[in-house]
Amino acid sequence: MRAAPTILHLDMDAFYASAEQAAKPSLRGKPVVVGGLGPRGVVATASYEARRFGVHSAMPMAQARRLAPNAAYLVPRFALYRTVSDQVMELLGRLSPLVEPLSLDEAFVDLEAGGTADDTASALAIGEQLREAIEAVTGLSGSVGLAGSKMLAKIASEEAKPDGILLIAPGTERDLLAPMPVRTLPGVGPATADHLRRAGMTTVNDLAEAGEAELVRLLGKAHGVSLHRMASGHDDRPVVAERDAKSVSVEDTFDTDLHDRVRVRSEVERLADRCVQRLRAAERSGRTVVLKVRRYDFSTLTRSETLRGPTDDPTVVREAAARLLESVDTTGGVRLLGVGVTGLADYTQEDLFAQAADERTAAALAAAGPADSAGGAADAVTGDGRPEPDEPEQESAEQLAARRWPAGHDVRHGVHGHGWVQGSGVGRVTVRFEEPESAPGRVRTFRIDDPELQPADPLPLVRDPADYSSWPASLPKSRSGPVSSGRASRP
Repeated sequence: MRAAPTILHLDMDAFYASAEQAAKPSLRGKPVVVGGLGPRGVVATASYEARRFGVHSAMPMAQARRLAPNAAYLVPRFALYRTVSDQVMELLGRLSPLVEPLSLDEAFVDLEAGGTADDTASALAIGEQLREAIEAVTGLSGSVGLAGSKMLAKIASEEAKPDGILLIAPGTERDLLAPMPVRTLPGVGPATADHLRRAGMTTVNDLAEAGEAELVRLLGKAHGVSLHRMASGHDDRPVVAERDAKSVSVEDTFDTDLHDRVRVRSEVERLADRCVQRLRAAERSGRTVVLKVRRYDFSTLTRSETLRGPTDDPTVVREAAARLLESVDTTGGVRLLGVGVTGLADYTQEDLFAQAADERTAAALAAAGPADSAGGAADAVTGDGRPEPDEPEQESAEQLAARRWPAGHDVRHGVHGHGWVQGSGVGRVTVRFEEPESAPGRVRTFRIDDPELQPADPLPLVRDPADYSSWPASLPKSRSGPVSSGRASRP
């Protein structure tokens, strides 16, 4: 524990939904829900207006629609969110060399390591400056927590939401934590909380008073000791600048169960290609390919294969994922598929298996010839010389339209300019034409194959952001004494 609250935790407010409201003037002040829009989709983020109806993250989208039928339901635009996240992280990097991102919208900062704060007053000043800088550069708001440890700083930012700042002054930690539920502490999930409840412990104070020995008896030595220290307000985890990714993966949940084995294989290969794209974007390679299959009865199977060396070759990953699929029974139907790569490295290694497979494919094609004696096309063959299976089931026109024109995504029309998709169906796509700094725009409907309408990249949320290249200026270090804990928000 530090004697000064120089660990800062930033959490952007309803990040995805707030970014969508900033980009779409017609949605400001209205309930917005971002997530998967299919029957099995889940909520990624809900705006504060939607949360008043009971909508929250990880809720099934069908339930969210029942609670807030008039909300705007949008498909995530991760290209926009990553751009805004990069802007925020760049500002945090100006405060300290020790910035620990937890996600696109959340990070810890060690202010002491950056020399930007060393006491209560300077920490509070830099926290206020940060909130102003984020709003000026991105147009969005974030909540800031300041404390002497990572655990308390994160708790403080959560208590400060939305658009607030909370500093936990040294010496007040135990009193602040005491009445909070046990789920407030890191590492206490639903199962652990239920186990503690059966033992008569529902608040952090209950844990502190129970003593370390009792918690060790209930939860085991490692978890029990750690939990008792945190309940007493102690957390000495450092802010770590480099959080090395352990895996890269992608997965899709399907609106209806997949029964066609050829379609399942096609989806696995598509996911493998997406996974490799992410792997290459991170400039990494991986040694172990993992396949995840959730079947019709919610049973989830994982299979893995370790290669001879790290690779970022899409052919290698596709072949490995396809081999893993052969060992899984999918006859009852598949709800979800995922492909991942673990055992990450910073280099790749030529894969002789893939080269051999390519050579077998070439030899088999040459042996098959261009056509058979009856004039028909020769059978296609796979890498091991077997006939290629028939083409997978084709998606319907409505499914293709939904994939091409996702709700909330950007488009540009040759006549009407930039807009976003409100929805699509029965061969039509409805677009609202507006930009982040315009007035709410007009709505028009087009055929899904209108040649004037094309997908577009997101526009910046702030056209001319303020220049913070010299921020932060050196701050006077106040020695006037501690500031009491309290929450501050913008009027």
